[in-house]
Amino acid sequence: MAVLKIRKNPDPILRKKAKKVTDIDVSVQRLIDNMIETLDKASGVGLAANQVGVPLRVVIIHIPDKDVMVLINPEIIEKTGERLVVEGCLSIPGYQAELKRSESVRVKARDRQGKLFRKKATDLLAQAFEHEIDHLNGILYVDYLQDMNKLEKTDYGPD
Repeated sequence: MAVLKIRKNPDPILRKKAKKVTDIDVSVQRLIDNMIETLDKASGVGLAANQVGVPLRVVIIHIPDKDVMVLINPEIIEKTGERLVVEGCLSIPGYQAELKRSESVRVKARDRQGKLFRKKATDLLAQAFEHEIDHLNGILYVDYLQDMNKLEKTDYGPD
């Protein structure tokens, strides 16, 4: 396994819509393993494949004290409610902002074995689903800010 370079804004790959995975082959399995290692090293919650330069619809989510989740070709199929959250991003290190996210989301995706699953989520997991699936669609959390002055510098993360 290898730690991959996390692309930073304004890298153009972050703005491209990722392509659907058609075959979960050995290269996709290797990508998943490398993304898990990269995410753990970066101490993040989620990572989309385009953040490491691969334009495929693959997401890794690792909520503290929970198992790693692999989502291939994830889609949000339902959103309910709205809440304010503070959000940051490994591709925009050293900053965070308050924005609106859903109270709960339901996603469908395939796991690393190709099995289709659905998952309803609230709290941090719902936020991570929305954030990472946005990445796959070329959207960054700062796109939701009406005023870039709302972006706050943090005391953690590399500059």
